[in-house]
Amino acid sequence: MAEELFRMEGISKSFPGVKALDHVHLDVNKGEVLGLVGENGAGKSTLMKILSGVYHADEGEIFIEGQRVKIDSVAKAHELGISIIMQELNMCGHLSVADNIFIGRAHKKGIFIDDAKMHQEAQKILDDLGIDLDTHTRVGDLSVAKQQMVEIAKAISFHSKILVLDEPTATLTEREIDQLFEIIRRLQDKGVGMVYISHRMAELERICERASIIRDGQYIGTVSLKEVTMDELVNMIVGRPLDDKYPKHIRTIGDIALEGYNIHRGSKVNVDGFYVRKGEILGISGLVGAGRTELMRCVFGADRPDSMELYMDGKPVQVNSVIQAINHGIGYATEDRKRDGLALGLDIQYNTNMAHLQQLSRWGFLNDKKGAENAQKYVDLLRTKTPSIHQLCGNLSGGNQQKVVLAKWLCNDIKVLIVDEPTRGIDVGAKYEVYELFNRLSDQGVAIIMISSELPEILGMSDRILVIHEGSVNGELEAKKATQEQILYLAAGYNKLEGKPAPSLPKPQGLKKIS
Repeated sequence: MAEELFRMEGISKSFPGVKALDHVHLDVNKGEVLGLVGENGAGKSTLMKILSGVYHADEGEIFIEGQRVKIDSVAKAHELGISIIMQELNMCGHLSVADNIFIGRAHKKGIFIDDAKMHQEAQKILDDLGIDLDTHTRVGDLSVAKQQMVEIAKAISFHSKILVLDEPTATLTEREIDQLFEIIRRLQDKGVGMVYISHRMAELERICERASIIRDGQYIGTVSLKEVTMDELVNMIVGRPLDDKYPKHIRTIGDIALEGYNIHRGSKVNVDGFYVRKGEILGISGLVGAGRTELMRCVFGADRPDSMELYMDGKPVQVNSVIQAINHGIGYATEDRKRDGLALGLDIQYNTNMAHLQQLSRWGFLNDKKGAENAQKYVDLLRTKTPSIHQLCGNLSGGNQQKVVLAKWLCNDIKVLIVDEPTRGIDVGAKYEVYELFNRLSDQGVAIIMISSELPEILGMSDRILVIHEGSVNGELEAKKATQEQILYLAAGYNKLEGKPAPSLPKPQGLKKIS
């Protein structure tokens, strides 16, 4: 019989202009990983911030091991053994692993820091979790996956028995995800109860037995993942059936919109040529670190290449800066929307118009009325969930932040839109809306270049696929005839077998490895 660790009953929370949670219920057993799912803006993060003491609930009760508790601060949550690991990691890059684990709680010997004891305790925690790290390593030198493991170690240093993981795999490779899941299973064995927030349905099946669904701030129910199909779960999340993950669409593809040749930048980019046509979605696939983003940053003028020839509509163009790219009608929705795509401390109106200020100005003065009308137009067009255009972007859910990023480029009358991991960290319903938007843009003749690490997305939305390996184009595939296996082989550095199906993984006999 499962033993309950904690439960939240009748939790309600309102912010100005919106009721974020309306009598929500949640319960987790000892040693359980409970999936918490819902669309962006459904209230998942708000609920977890109440559990971890960041917010105070307007109504409701929280019980830990049968005892009613009051959580009125983050310190109180830590005292009760509750830790939350957010999608944006809270690390001090210039400090060591041990310093980060015990930050603000350094071991002392008298008035001096007991550095040796602190490193000893940190190493013990890492060893218990099966994490192979030197506690003296500077955190800024670690990969995102390793930094995340340090965050987990820090949470365990508080003797946490309740751990919340918010989109923990958003930026991890498959191998890193496997390592994370191994750590989660070790925590389960120790009786730690975890809430796992994710939009990746396949991950929920691997790591969770149950999932709780929240929609529009309301508790929909908790289901056993062994008893429902993923399609049924998706329907519960969005409140409507999604007949297909990728909307069916017949595109009319025109002449070449953009072509690039001899694009080189150090050892990261070495591309002889590529092109994208009007109304076409060109998928860019490859392993993490293959040079996909670096290639497109050169095309957009964000990085200065060693050499590059660009043509738009058959005419040579110079792109030595982002401003020049924008003036030529090229837009770029970056991979990290929070760091590079948005000014989180400013509102929707400003962020929508930030690349469009020249068109909204006269004699050097910004027409605020036109700016407000423009922002509202794209809030309505993209169905962005917000009380008003004056809402700060930092207060929006991930999916709605992505819509603001896209709005910034749509209002700029772009000819070529580059989108880097366009659906990372957003829910299935919002993904579908983004895909429908891409289809509408292609109908208008916009050429779309889509970088994605999700192979089903690449295959489901692209017309052609370029596969990048170590900075070079290692193959081009027609999306309708391509398979995930073919993409993986090309991404791993093997040459495509002309006229023959790719052999079954993981046996690459007969393929020539690129040196």
